[in-house]
Amino acid sequence: MSELRFDDRVAVITGAGRGLGRAYALLLAARGARVVVNDPGGSIAGNEDDSAPADEVVAEIAALGGEAVACTESVATPEGGRAIIDTALEHYGRIDILVHNAGNVRAASLKEMTYEDFDAVLDVHLRGAFHVVRPAFPLMCEAGYGRIVLTSSIGGLYGNHEVANYGVSKAGMIGLSNVVALEGEAEGVKCNVIVPAAVTRMAEGIDVSAYPPMGPELVAPVVGWLAHESCSITGEMLISIAGRVAKAYIAETPGVYRGEWSIEEVGEQMDAIRDTDASLILPPVPSGHVDHIRYSFEMANRGAAGP
Repeated sequence: MSELRFDDRVAVITGAGRGLGRAYALLLAARGARVVVNDPGGSIAGNEDDSAPADEVVAEIAALGGEAVACTESVATPEGGRAIIDTALEHYGRIDILVHNAGNVRAASLKEMTYEDFDAVLDVHLRGAFHVVRPAFPLMCEAGYGRIVLTSSIGGLYGNHEVANYGVSKAGMIGLSNVVALEGEAEGVKCNVIVPAAVTRMAEGIDVSAYPPMGPELVAPVVGWLAHESCSITGEMLISIAGRVAKAYIAETPGVYRGEWSIEEVGEQMDAIRDTDASLILPPVPSGHVDHIRYSFEMANRGAAGP
């Protein structure tokens, strides 16, 4: 098996000063990529600024013979997102890979969460993704090549207690990725979602003593493949947790058609409506949106035609 490399590729990785982002940056740089290590530093809540984490990763990459530059701009604003992408252009003249990994945590119950904490998390995760995708995507389309990896979470897929802001952000990432994948398909730009789990500072306060090995280095190769030119998928979600790599996807039951419904009939038919036998999987690319509508209309037309 030949080694997959990133020679002559330029990668921007947000949140790359620690944890998962650092692992991604080190791996891609070791395989030849020139890396923009973006991280404003600071606390897990997103407060304060500290250039040391990004500078330290750049120094690690340089010590290993790689090439990287630090950027401490924040993804939380449009101006910061633009500045991050501009760093790649100013230093390396292009951008081929974008991995949005930056994140923060402000936990509170739904009854108590403040609007400030809700927005602070959306600003870094979901709006942060848009703030870097928006300036990078046209450049990739113009070049006819790009790989974008956005970060969701099992909290976005399945929810979790006391993190409504985080769950909303991570669920929204899936919708953003699907649109990027659809609009980038004809122009050589692929976009996928990584759903990672690793023991990093994001796990502070959690008892991990019984966990199997869950270092960031177990996730990094999955992101590396999604970022590589040989990546054969787009508009998909890959899970990476404790050495397990899997595909996550959205499915629909076949459903039930009736020409008209009453409230009572909905209740009576609920078992059949929820029957997952013969479920439909409608990939976003090339035509999940259209396929969903087509399937529904065909069922309606068959039902209207009668036996």
